[in-house]
Amino acid sequence: MRLKVWEPFRGFKPFYSDVDRLINEFGRGFHSGEATDEASWSPKVDIYETENTYVLNAELPGLKKKEIKIDLNDNTLTLNGEKKFEEKVDKENYVRVERSYGSFTRSFVLSDNVNAENITASYKDGVLKVTLPKKEEAKPKEIKVEIN
Repeated sequence: MRLKVWEPFRGFKPFYSDVDRLINEFGRGFHSGEATDEASWSPKVDIYETENTYVLNAELPGLKKKEIKIDLNDNTLTLNGEKKFEEKVDKENYVRVERSYGSFTRSFVLSDNVNAENITASYKDGVLKVTLPKKEEAKPKEIKVEIN
C-alpha cells in the first residue's frame, strides 16, 4: 500500500507564482514603462565557500569599475553603486523599460573567521568577484588517527 500526500492547495500553485512575480516586480521598482532616477535596485549575489576562502559574486551589468564602491566596516562588507539611465533616446519613445536603474546598496555581515586584511576584488564582464580569505585558525585541519 502506497501513501499519497494530500496537497489541498496544489491547484492554486500557478496563481501563487503569478502573485509572487507581481509582488517582486513592484518591490523592485516597477514603473509602468517609465525609468526614474530615484529607483533603486538590488544586484543578484552568489556566495560560496572553498577550503581557504569565501567568494561573493555580484551581477552588476552596465557598471564601470569606478562606479562600484566596496567598504568594510565593523565586520560588514557593503557594496554601493549607481546605474544611470542612458538618455540616448527620448523617454517618450520608449515602449517598455524593464532594466533597473538607480542606486543600490547590499551589505553582508562577515564571519569572524574572515581575514579582513587580505580581501581582494575583481570586476569582469559585469560580475564583481570579492574573495574573502579565511584566517589560518579557521581552516579545517585533517588529523590522522591510527587504529590499533
